[in-house]
Amino acid sequence: MTDESQEIGMVLGTESATPLDWWVAIEPDEYLQLDDVVLVRTIVPGAGAEVRISGVVDMVRAQHEGSRFESDVFLVDKGLLPLQIARSAHVVSTRVEPEMWIPPQPGDRVARVRGRDRDEALHFDAMEQRLIAGLSRDGQPIYLDLSFLDGRRGAHVNISGVSGVATKTTYASFLLYTLFHSDVLGAEAANTKALVFNVKGEDLLFLDRSNAGLDEASRARYGVLGLPAGPFDSVGIWAPVRKRVDVPTPDTGSRQDGVRAYFWTVRDVVREALLRFMFAEAGDERSQIADLVTRVEAALDREAEDVRDSPATIQLPDEHGEMVHVKSFEQLCELIDRRLSAEHSTWTGYAAPGTISAFLRRLDGARLHCGHLIKGADASEPDKHRIDWESNQVSVIDIHNLHDRAKRFVVGVVVKRLFEQKETTGSAKPLVFLVLDELNKYAPREGWSPIKEVLLDISERGRSLGIILIGAQQTASEVERRIVSNAAIRVVGRLDPAEALRAEYGFLTDTARQRAVLLKPGTMLLQQPHLPIPLEVTFPFPAWATRASEALDPSGAGDPFDRFDQ
Repeated sequence: MTDESQEIGMVLGTESATPLDWWVAIEPDEYLQLDDVVLVRTIVPGAGAEVRISGVVDMVRAQHEGSRFESDVFLVDKGLLPLQIARSAHVVSTRVEPEMWIPPQPGDRVARVRGRDRDEALHFDAMEQRLIAGLSRDGQPIYLDLSFLDGRRGAHVNISGVSGVATKTTYASFLLYTLFHSDVLGAEAANTKALVFNVKGEDLLFLDRSNAGLDEASRARYGVLGLPAGPFDSVGIWAPVRKRVDVPTPDTGSRQDGVRAYFWTVRDVVREALLRFMFAEAGDERSQIADLVTRVEAALDREAEDVRDSPATIQLPDEHGEMVHVKSFEQLCELIDRRLSAEHSTWTGYAAPGTISAFLRRLDGARLHCGHLIKGADASEPDKHRIDWESNQVSVIDIHNLHDRAKRFVVGVVVKRLFEQKETTGSAKPLVFLVLDELNKYAPREGWSPIKEVLLDISERGRSLGIILIGAQQTASEVERRIVSNAAIRVVGRLDPAEALRAEYGFLTDTARQRAVLLKPGTMLLQQPHLPIPLEVTFPFPAWATRASEALDPSGAGDPFDRFDQ
């Protein structure tokens, strides 16, 4: 054992020991807690070979030896009953070296390990590239095997937990921070990108600002992990264009500077078949609307003509066959309405009148909630307002101010474009990490939608294309099963007690399920392929601002008028 290891007890003789789990009797002046890493060395009977069995503590108990009645505890307290306290811990084996699957023997000495022995027990020594995942309960680093994240052996991360308590988005941001601010990616770091959807509040709009609330203790925790304590180095922030404005202006709250407005053009909607993402909501897949959407998209692309010197618009024949210059999304919707309502329309196919009416009602809703995101003849420099995720390491796409229908449209279009671009290149490099919260909204377990189809494709084929999904949701039981099961790395924060019992959390041990309903913010349970049980990890207070009140002035100069208030 290394010098950092410390003997704390012996293998218990009153409980059965197996190669996979065993009990430790703890010395009277020592202790073990959940998640401690221990090691026992045992001799193989008849062979003389030594086997090292490492494991993680998943249960600790204390009891009076020889006590028969519940009231005995009061007699012991008064000194009337001479009983001793016995403390023991249950250990789940994580590694056996060499692989001779025998149980440890009662009386074998057990040590709490650090250094090399701890790395061996948790398989950290077998990881060619280790990504920092947080800190253990004893303040030691916890690592992920990068090969199970970047697609070489597995891919994708799934994070579950109660909203507002589980800190799912903050932990996803921390994983990105460790990726881009450690040396784990090497030369690939400069080309690796991340797309982050800001779906709630303004938490992710200040990644490029230092956190004024970061104290020295938190800085020290970053030091233990070998990370700088500061904001993200390369961040681009995109916000939807403001409604009813002539000049494209980003619609944000307290974050005003350094934000670029995004929108799409009428030509984009027609040429890239984006109309379907305005119908990506529950219920549409249970009717013939999806088929009609496909027919309308095909007809638009087939009959539309590009307009010279107007890159944002198109020309389409109306119901009388006369070419109309479509200069706005409003005009496009009206033309679609007239073409579908015309007698003997070639656009409707075999769609029933009820289906056509339902389609047009939804199109009206899309016009109301998504119309400002589609520009036509008034579009100024449309290419400038196309979301460019290659210009920065991290691109934050703000959708928190949008209606749910508009949120689905933005997520669907961006993810579709990303997937098609990576399919065109056919290469897994550079990597693109896609961070999406509220996954249950975009890929629900029941039903079908075009967004769900793309996300499912990413979960199943994304690793070969270099697209890594970091998805988060309150309840994994409400997300498409294949998306959750394809995640090589699972993370849970605080869980609802009923949710913790669902089959999606089968990787949690009974003890871990009980702990999951008690976890505090900033504490997660992490499961990765190397280990048979999840590990509890904590992560430092964010070094980047998560709201306007935390954001330090990037110039470091502060308010120039402060001196007049003194």
